[in-house]
Amino acid sequence: MNKTKIIVVEDNIVYCEYVCNMLSREGYRNMKAYHLSTAKKHLQQATDNDIVVADLRLPDGSGIDLLCWMRKEGKMQPFIIMTDYAEVNTAVESMKLGSIDYIPKQLVEDKLVPLIRSILKERQAGQRRMPIFAREGSAFQKIMHRIRLVAATDMSVMIFGENGTGKEHIAHLLHDKSKRAGKPFVAVDCGSLSKELAPSAFFGHVKGAFTGADNAKKGYFHEAEGGTLFLDEVGNLALETQQMLLRAIQERRYRPVGDKADRNFNVRIIAATNEDLEVSVNEKRFRQDLLYRLHDFGITVPPLRDCQEDIMPLAEFFRDMANRELECSVSGFSSEARKALLTHAWPGNVRELRQKVMGAVLQAQEGVVM
Repeated sequence: MNKTKIIVVEDNIVYCEYVCNMLSREGYRNMKAYHLSTAKKHLQQATDNDIVVADLRLPDGSGIDLLCWMRKEGKMQPFIIMTDYAEVNTAVESMKLGSIDYIPKQLVEDKLVPLIRSILKERQAGQRRMPIFAREGSAFQKIMHRIRLVAATDMSVMIFGENGTGKEHIAHLLHDKSKRAGKPFVAVDCGSLSKELAPSAFFGHVKGAFTGADNAKKGYFHEAEGGTLFLDEVGNLALETQQMLLRAIQERRYRPVGDKADRNFNVRIIAATNEDLEVSVNEKRFRQDLLYRLHDFGITVPPLRDCQEDIMPLAEFFRDMANRELECSVSGFSSEARKALLTHAWPGNVRELRQKVMGAVLQAQEGVVM
């Protein structure tokens, strides 16, 4: 199941249905909202993987009102404005507030899906990753020791940890400290790959391989050649995809869909999961032989609640980042805010801390977060 959901906010019911049907044909899950208030309710349940596509004019506000509310709440999902030609100046203004782009409604059919694909590709390639912060706490010093031990090898590494703990950052550190550092780092959201799309996504396809394959496509293994392939939330892979992946890893070669010859590859694999894969193996949801292939070496990332000494340094790091991104000048946190940060349970871990700090900085604008 694709993790990414497109939230379409459009008060014209017919046009909203048209956009959602277009997204469904391309394989994207979507959700409709005809009012600003409904969109806010959907966004309360949204994940970081989701994308918002909003009309500029709504019955109870505007797309820009929604964007401002999202950023104030620390919700940083990509945001795309749909507009009429006469409103382009306002749409451009929305980009200063953090929208990804604006699309004239007359061009939505041509422009929207390619833009979404571009957003997802950048996300998968790690091009929008958060800057890596050097954490000094004792738990992370132990992790850094394990990274130094395994980075220079070609061993497969499995990274365990709750959602939001920063597993992809650990994968980047492994890559950056390896002999493959100058080569590609390709991140794959395993939850977004259906069993039907996975062969082409991983291995590519040749022109004419299937209906709609108008051009040849390179897969993730080809893109990562010489570098690192990061399989994020690998436990979400369908069993059929697990079998396909296992065979490729065992034989160190793959065949693009529709091709007549195999291709060898030189890729280091790092995988991450928030699940106990041994339980998944016992429940027949994950192949034990694939787990063995992926888990030459393990690294467990602790939840933020177990790393108290990292909370304030991380909060200051995110405050500085928010000041730069949002053009604010917040100098610190009040004693009450510090106490709140240190006593909160942080179920969303580092990701939640970043969102809360971003929202607090935007609301404060200057001075200290109260």
